[in-house]
Amino acid sequence: MVPFALNAEWNVISRTILLVVSQKDIFPGAGSQSDLGDIVQSVFFSPKAPTAGGWIWGAGPVPLLPTGTNDLLSAKKWGLGPTAVLLKQDHGWTYGALTNHIWSVAGDSARSDISTTFVQPFLSYTTPTAWTYAVNTESTYDWKNKQWSVPLNLFVSKVTKIDTQLIGVGGGVRYWADRPDSGPHGWGLRLVVTLLFLK
Repeated sequence: MVPFALNAEWNVISRTILLVVSQKDIFPGAGSQSDLGDIVQSVFFSPKAPTAGGWIWGAGPVPLLPTGTNDLLSAKKWGLGPTAVLLKQDHGWTYGALTNHIWSVAGDSARSDISTTFVQPFLSYTTPTAWTYAVNTESTYDWKNKQWSVPLNLFVSKVTKIDTQLIGVGGGVRYWADRPDSGPHGWGLRLVVTLLFLK
């Protein structure tokens, strides 16, 4: 997330999700694909000061950009909807949730329309030496097909510095608790690289 000062009371926070996807045999004869997926670009308007209870929140729009470099890695749809985040930090703990809903608004008419809700509750603990241990789920409900995708994630990350840039590097495991019949299943691995910009 990258924060920008809007005025004395509000920040604008940009959150860009660009997926690097590797998949194989998603249907008979599909083969393997490894490349870039679509971009989900969230923009949150957030008060600079937390609430009296210490909560930090933000809300705004979330566009979906069909940037996938392979037909099987992209929805081929432009999308738009609302997004919100709520979190609290206390003695090394961070907990809260992020959510959004995206409807397709344009794109390839041969592709299915999009109406999906994303919910991500999260819990993490950061040590004094900048190690973070985290658990979350990145659940998506497809309203068109009435199906859940529920991956459970456990991962560890470490903040370090490359030249003057702070960067978080981590990895962990993912287990699919629920999914469409054609979706991923079982266990998987996840690697995460996060650029950190402090204000």
